Formats: sequence, structure tokens, C-alpha cells
Amino acid sequence: MAAYDGLRQQVEELALRLVLTGPESSGARIVETWSRALQTLQEEAVREGASALAEAARGVLRAMQISDPASALQDGIARLQQALETRAADPAETSLAQDPELLADFVLESREHLASLESQLLVLERDPCDSEALNAIFRSFHTIKGLAGFLGFREIQVVAHEVETVLDQARNLKFQVTPAAIDVILSSADYLGRWLNYLSPAGQNAEMHAPSLDPELLAQIGLIPSLAERAGRIEAKQAPDSQRNELANLAAAVETVEIEELTPSPEERKAEVKRRGETMTVKVNTAKLDYLVDMAGELVIAETLVRHDPELVKVKNARLQRNLAQLTRITAELQKTAMAMRLVSIGPLFRKMTRLVRDLSRQFGKPIDIQTEGDEIELDRNIVEELADPLMHMVRNAVDHGIEPLELRKSLGKPGTAKVLLKAQHQAGQVVIELSDDGRGLDRHKILARGLEKGLVAAGSVLSDSQIDELIFKPGFSTAAQITNVSGRGVGLDVVRRHIEKLRGRIEIRSQTGQGTTFLLKLPLTLAIIDGLVVGVGSERYIVPLFAVRGIFRPKEETIWTVQQRAEMALIRGSLVPVIRLYQRFGVPPHSEDPQKGVLILAEVESQKFCLLVDEVIGKHEVVIKSLGETFAKVAGIAGGAILGDGRVGLILDLDKLFRDKGNGARR
Repeated sequence: MAAYDGLRQQVEELALRLVLTGPESSGARIVETWSRALQTLQEEAVREGASALAEAARGVLRAMQISDPASALQDGIARLQQALETRAADPAETSLAQDPELLADFVLESREHLASLESQLLVLERDPCDSEALNAIFRSFHTIKGLAGFLGFREIQVVAHEVETVLDQARNLKFQVTPAAIDVILSSADYLGRWLNYLSPAGQNAEMHAPSLDPELLAQIGLIPSLAERAGRIEAKQAPDSQRNELANLAAAVETVEIEELTPSPEERKAEVKRRGETMTVKVNTAKLDYLVDMAGELVIAETLVRHDPELVKVKNARLQRNLAQLTRITAELQKTAMAMRLVSIGPLFRKMTRLVRDLSRQFGKPIDIQTEGDEIELDRNIVEELADPLMHMVRNAVDHGIEPLELRKSLGKPGTAKVLLKAQHQAGQVVIELSDDGRGLDRHKILARGLEKGLVAAGSVLSDSQIDELIFKPGFSTAAQITNVSGRGVGLDVVRRHIEKLRGRIEIRSQTGQGTTFLLKLPLTLAIIDGLVVGVGSERYIVPLFAVRGIFRPKEETIWTVQQRAEMALIRGSLVPVIRLYQRFGVPPHSEDPQKGVLILAEVESQKFCLLVDEVIGKHEVVIKSLGETFAKVAGIAGGAILGDGRVGLILDLDKLFRDKGNGARR
């Protein structure tokens, strides 16, 4: 309160000074003598959280520069006194902001607007004349400003209002948006994003501090029109006289053309309204959605148990069989629809990567054109969330390591603007995400040399191209000559592989020296269902994830080898592969301990191949993954459970942990 009284005293002193001395006769003199006092007042108001007063002081300074300083000063002092009476409310003291439901809706809707305006800004940067993108950005800031004002978040309202004012000038063709202006607007959007993080439940739980209003950011926003004018003058100065004459003639010719305004017919308007109505969406709490998906899975299990009930199987009634078939069809359709409700478009994730490439391109001075395809492809919501970090690592590597500097590209005869492609597509029941660039490609000689230096490759070893490529996924591996704030510490691609395999996917590389590199991420559509190979060990049933299975063999006498009387190895296609006897790992009595009476399943995780010895392979099934709860969460080698068609529980194997703990299992 004392600090606010100090601000009031400063305003009263300015008002008294104006009354006693009056404004100086010279406009330049007025600006010079009063600007310091007004800037001091603005900075103090920002520090004390008096947003309305800070905004008013900034408005007076701007008015003095673009209009008559004397009249602007007299009107401005009155606005300062009025701003004192509208003290900015603290978010914690605002009654509406205390409503959790209103606050959650505000954060959700504002984040959607920020995501939309960010993608539109990148469109506008490529085509500054795109009025549709400019209007969309303006509407997003306008909506955020209105919502923030309704809830009393003055800092958000002030920044959104300032950007909205500048964008309105651009809409009225007073200036053209430049890349420098895009930088400032994106910084403003980032500031609003920090506020939304603070207001979110996660931010409140983490006891984050509310972002303070940055006077420098506000000043940069106010200077956007002048930045655009300066850029325009530089371009005009650099243009040759002949080009300027051609542009003038073209402009004169355009002015003489009459443009007929096309107005849609009533029938077209009705069709547009109908189309918009068909695309309406409803926001649903994700917890309710997950519960619905779980119940649909339970219904499928219950239907399977009923259909395979021994008593019903004995009944040879045609009507009953028709009803059961109808129940099966409806249940399957319900499960399919419920699973589809978990799917979200990958487009927003691609747009985040587009922004990242744009920022890194300007940071490194490498012109890059990023293209996206398949934005409409849908994936499980959890997969999309988990995919953000791995994809970010890969994009940063592509820009930092893959794309050559501008001068080098020109010397190699390549286009100055590099190309990066992000593409999603369906393929054989999976979603394949492709990240490719037209950079230098993988330097396999350098990779192999670093592998020898780190002891990852034995001296004298002859490796294929794919084996050399695999070295970049080793922990701590990096070929960067120096460490930057983007890469070079050997942290990245090993994390990428770990994340992708955690999502039951795999990663592949295609690279050609001097022409570029392509990474392929192959992912399942959903994490709620898994294609599994059901195997039997004694009386127990286990499920091996099908994506990791590379082959199934009936071992012969010469297949199994013992190394130093300890580790068992299987000779598969000329290579020795470790063998894990599943009955030993889980302490289950097998039908037979003789490997020749069992089955070997060749599996692969993190480029490591090994064999599982089981009694029998029962078949392939698509099963709903069920959690085993906290009691069994720490059982090594088990990822979850599933109820099979005969009502029995099958344990889903965690092959990664099973392989890592193979030594412990062998001693049990």
C-alpha cells in the first residue's frame, strides 16, 4: 500500500508541475524534459504491479511522439490520475479467478488460441500479404485480452492489448509485418504462455511465481511499426531504379482495375452453416474418457467370457447364436469407437516443431524451409504427449548437425535454403513419422572413428553401414567438435530410442553422404491395446509383444551352446544369441526342460537380440492391457496383464527388463 501511495505522490507532483510551469513552447523541449519523469513513473508502476498506471504512462509517451506534445501531455496527466482510481486487481484477490472451473476453461481456451496464432504467425512470415492469417492472429489476441480482462488478469490483458493494437495497424495497411515483428509477437505469445503455466493446476502445485510485466517487451511491441518502416526503407534503397519504376507502373495498373466483390448466395451460406455445425466438438474431461475406454475394454472381456462359456457352447440354438454374433459385433464396434476417442491429431505437435525450426534457423543463420505432411493423422493422446521430447531432440540434431552453413551449401552447389520434412502416414497398422533433411548426411568415417575412440567398436572390426549408424544411439555418443547450447554433450539420440521403444515403437535410419538423412519412427496407433504372441510355460500363459518378435524356431541339438559352462547361447542364422529360459526366470515348472521339446522365440529390444525358451506357442491375439496395481508394479520382466478369451490371465512380458535382468533370472 505504501508503494502505491508513492506512485500517487509522483502523479500529483507531475500534475502540480504542469499547473505551475505549464508545458514549454517547443515540442521537442516538452518531449525531452517530460519523457524522463514519465519513463521513471512507468518503470516504478511495472515493478509495483500497477498495470493500469504503467499502461497510461506508456500511452502518454507514445502520444507525445506522434501528436502535439503539449495537448498530449495535458490529456495524459488526466489519464494518469484516472488510472490511479482503477488499481489493478491482484489475481489472488479476484473472485472470478478463484473459480477453478472458470480458471481451467480460461487456461485451456487461451492455450488453444496461442497454438493457433503461433502457426498462423509462421504462415504470415512466409507470406506477409496473407490477410486471413493476420486476421486470425488478431482475433486470437483479442479473445485472450477479453477473457483475461473478465477474470482480472491485468498483465495478460495489457500485453494482449498492446499486440492487438499493433496488429490492427497492420490490418489497416499502415505497415507490413516483418520477420523482426514476428520475433516480438512470438515473444509476447511466450510471455502469455508462461502466465498460463503459472495459472494451471501444475503451476499452482509447483508454487511458481507469477511472471512480472516486462517494460522492455512492451517497448518492443510499441516499436513494431517503426521496425517495419525501417525494413521497408532499406529494401526500397537496395532496389534498383528500374525495379522501382516497374513496381510503380504495376501499382498504377492495379489501381485502374475494378474488382467485383463476390458475395455468396443464400444457398452457399446455408451450406457453410451446415458444414460448421457438423464439425462442432464437445470438451470432455480426460479422466472420464479414460474411464469410458476402460469400461469398453471390460465389456469386450465379459463378452468373450460369455461367448466361450462351456455351457453356452453346448447349446445348439440358431437364435442364440445370432444374438451372440450381434452382441460380438456391437461390442467390437463400441470398443473401436472408444479407442478412436483417445486419438488426437499429430498436427499441433508438428506445428511446435515448425516453430522450433524457425527459431533455430534464425539462431544459427541457416535459412530452412520446413514442410509438414499428414497433419491430420491421429495417434493415441498419450503417445503424442510422450513423442514431443524425442522429436524435439531429433529436430535440433537435424538443424545443428545435419544442415550445413549457408556458405558451405553454396560452395557445394546446393540451394541456399535447406529443406526439412516432417511427414506422418499409416503403414501396415502403424503410424510412421518421417523426419528428413537435405543436409550433409551421416559421416560414417567420423562416426566409426569416434566409436573406436570410445571403445564401442573393437579394433579391426568390419561394420556394415547400418551397424555404424546404430552407434549414434549409444549413450554419450557425439561427433560434435564443440559443445553448444543445442547439442554436443552426447545427450539426445539414446534418449530418443529409449522413449520410442517405451512407446512400443522402433526407429530406423536412412542416410546418404552429402544428400541428407531420414529418420523413421514406427509407432502403434494406441497404447491401450497390444498385438501379442500368447505362449505357454507349464500351466501359465505369457504374452510376448509382437512388435519385438523377429522369428520363431524349433531348436535342434546343435542349436543350443553353453559358453564357459554358464551362459546359454542359440546359434541363429550364423550368430550366437543369448537364451533366457522363461520357466527359470519366473520359477514355473515346465512341461519339459529339454530345449528340443520347446520353442525358441527370437526377440529384439534396443538393437539387442535374444531368445526366449517356452513350452508352446498358442497363437496371436489382440489384448487389452490391464495394470497389475502397485503390488506387482515392481516385478521385473512384467509390464502388465490381460484377460484371454478363455478367462485366464496372461502376463505381458517387459522384454527390455527381462533381457537386462537375464543374469539374475538364471540364478534363481
